[in-house]
Amino acid sequence: MRRYLLLLSWLLVRAGFGQSEGFVLNEREYFEREGVSVMVFQDFYPEGHQSGVTLVQHGERVAANGDVRLEATPGQWQPVPRLLRREVHPERNEIVAYLAYPDPDRDRKGFNPIFYPDLHLTYRVRVRGETDGVRIIVDLDEPLPEAWAGRVGFNLELFPGALFGKSWYMDDAAGIFPRQPNGPVRINDAGEVEAVPLATGRRLLVAPESDALRLEIESLRGELALYDGRVQHNNGWFVVRTAIPAGSTTNAVEWVVRPHVIPGWRYTPVLQVSQVGYHPRQPKVAVLELDARDDLQGTVYLLRLGEDGTTDTVLAGPPVPWNGRFLRYRYAHFDFSRVTRPGLYMLAFRGVRSHPFRIAPDVYRRHVWQPTLEFFLPVQMCHMRVEQQYRVWHGACHLDDARMAPPDTNHIDGYVQGPELRAPYAPGEHVPGLNVGGWHDAGDNDLRIESQADEVFILATMYELFEVLKTYDNTTIDQRRRLTQIHQPDGRPDVLQQIEHGVLSILGGYRALGRLYRGIIAPTLKQYVLIGDPANSTDNRIYDPSVPPETLSALRVDARDPRWVVTTADDRWVFTESNPAHEYKGIAALAAAGRALRSYNPELARACVEAAEALWQQERDTSRGFDERVVAAVELFRTTGRDLYRRTLLNDRDRIVARIGSVGWAVGTILPTLGDSAFTVAVQAAVARYMDEVHRLQQENPYDVPYRPRIWGAGWDIQRFGVRQYLLHRAFPDLVPPDYVFNALNFVLGVHPGRNTAAFASGVGARSVTVAYGFSRADWTYIPGGVVSGTALIRPDFPELKEFPYLWQQVEYVMGGGATHFMFLVLAADQLLNATR
Repeated sequence: MRRYLLLLSWLLVRAGFGQSEGFVLNEREYFEREGVSVMVFQDFYPEGHQSGVTLVQHGERVAANGDVRLEATPGQWQPVPRLLRREVHPERNEIVAYLAYPDPDRDRKGFNPIFYPDLHLTYRVRVRGETDGVRIIVDLDEPLPEAWAGRVGFNLELFPGALFGKSWYMDDAAGIFPRQPNGPVRINDAGEVEAVPLATGRRLLVAPESDALRLEIESLRGELALYDGRVQHNNGWFVVRTAIPAGSTTNAVEWVVRPHVIPGWRYTPVLQVSQVGYHPRQPKVAVLELDARDDLQGTVYLLRLGEDGTTDTVLAGPPVPWNGRFLRYRYAHFDFSRVTRPGLYMLAFRGVRSHPFRIAPDVYRRHVWQPTLEFFLPVQMCHMRVEQQYRVWHGACHLDDARMAPPDTNHIDGYVQGPELRAPYAPGEHVPGLNVGGWHDAGDNDLRIESQADEVFILATMYELFEVLKTYDNTTIDQRRRLTQIHQPDGRPDVLQQIEHGVLSILGGYRALGRLYRGIIAPTLKQYVLIGDPANSTDNRIYDPSVPPETLSALRVDARDPRWVVTTADDRWVFTESNPAHEYKGIAALAAAGRALRSYNPELARACVEAAEALWQQERDTSRGFDERVVAAVELFRTTGRDLYRRTLLNDRDRIVARIGSVGWAVGTILPTLGDSAFTVAVQAAVARYMDEVHRLQQENPYDVPYRPRIWGAGWDIQRFGVRQYLLHRAFPDLVPPDYVFNALNFVLGVHPGRNTAAFASGVGARSVTVAYGFSRADWTYIPGGVVSGTALIRPDFPELKEFPYLWQQVEYVMGGGATHFMFLVLAADQLLNATR
């Protein structure tokens, strides 16, 4: 009923206030005019620059995070408000958001705890559509305390990547948005560095030379100040701000924001096609993304590129509409599966051409999966110096092992050391054996057990499935010298050396602690946010225990405070936990590694199996982590053949059948060897039902994969889905087609929403994400073979993949499948398509 009333109100407003006449609320509850959209608190992820009042202008999100903040240029761990509720009033063309400081769910607790000051503030942000823009009004319920007057203000962040080199006017002042943050800076009363405004005034004009980006902001109450937020935080944006003066409540801030509107603007058609290309036997379907008002008139051409630069039309036809509703665009398909002749091709539609791509039987054989094994995995290796001819990616790092995390510590990155957990080390004590093996996770340089275990498991699984990996050698890995050399063969298979490297970390934790670690991570915020060579985040020397106890006591208190500074105790902390899911992941990884390493390193392989079986026997809450328990039992059965693990699986048959979508891919690998025909029949029936559900879900979008966009890019999830579909296909070829393997791979390689069709795999294909969130992100560069999460959702309906290295929800690298699942999919596709019929 509510939705019906909103729709009716929206239609009535439209009838009296036409789309061409102003910014009007649409049925998706944001303001719209031609190619400009203004969203109001439909997202709430301020630390990711994705919240508050948001402006999308002609296909580019140019402004976001319009909200009241306590700092002029806030960073990631600084206070954010709590969104209490959001009201939409179509009858007056207005949205009202109610917010408050502090957020009790994040105040020194939660996954990313925030240190809130002693300030209690409740307020409203009102946004009303007008003819040439929107009016933003901030109302406070009570005046600010005297100490906060002039310090709290309304901020709007401008995306730097769209504005570098563009001009601005602020009243009589003018300037150019700089590529890097420049001085001067100043020291405030708290002794902190802060940015000096680029300009102040009442009226700011952004990018006047660009019809697509031109934006005017006028303050009717108080001055505007334009800041470069990167002065204090590398991931900052340009910030427009009005401070709230003493005594203000109603209309404490009042702005009019006037985005330029290009009359008759339409979204340029986007041709979404694999950046690598296709095998002749592979289904080949391009997705066309068009303006929602597009009539689909026109012809799609498949062009073959000649050696002399000419093009020949190989296939032509109209785009076939996809009859569904997905995001803000209209979608269509062009199927060219019948074209099998090897060569180079392009697609063209209404004067828009795609990148060139190959059709060839060896399309996945070179330059596709190799960068992950040759670059990304070596570069992410912890405790090693990583060289590539003239280049040093990073030095040997974190050689100081780790210290036991203090109890009751809630770390800035979600680690919690519970007081009930016992380990053979006192808080702050040096834990030996942790300065070997493991891969840095993303740009955080931490070692999470689930990331390490999943990486070992995926690598071991690939080694068993794909013959090419059994001899592929392109890297020298010398554990004794702590040296990795890229493109320098050493006579040993790279995959086995990487499995060994991961196992050394997992076993190191088990031997030292008698259990698996939760994770190993920098203890302070200052160390945690350091970008660049991770060898510089500690002094690489084991902490001296002669430091007075009162120093350690102070560290325990300050660990949750973002203002904590580095002390002489810079060694990483090791956390433990009681988490059955993570423990079973470690067991599965060790069991799989035990098989893969048998011939390569028999002693280490034996240690893996012994540790896996000992960990299996440890007491834990078996009501948690069921899916991971099944996978661990499967791997232990495959490795040892012991009836204990067979009986475990058969005793859980009913739950396995009920959760076949999550565990069928693992159980299918051993189903014939379990010797239970009734269970086999039940599993096969469950897989058939699951595939019916998969088919239904993939029809919800034009990409033929189960995909429901969210704030974080879905690339990793879709890759994991594709890998599991491959394993299901191997086990149940009559029930599970291979198509979803190809669809998932195509999604990652460029057939995904949004105008940025770059492959999520860096350095792969014609165009890929080459500005990524890794440890080298400050250089606006990438690590070949790393795979980012990909296109994210700006709620409710705008897909986005920006070229900006600090949006972790779009361009972060991770371990535990982010890259190796992609590698797996490429190898699987090549195997499926080149198999002898």
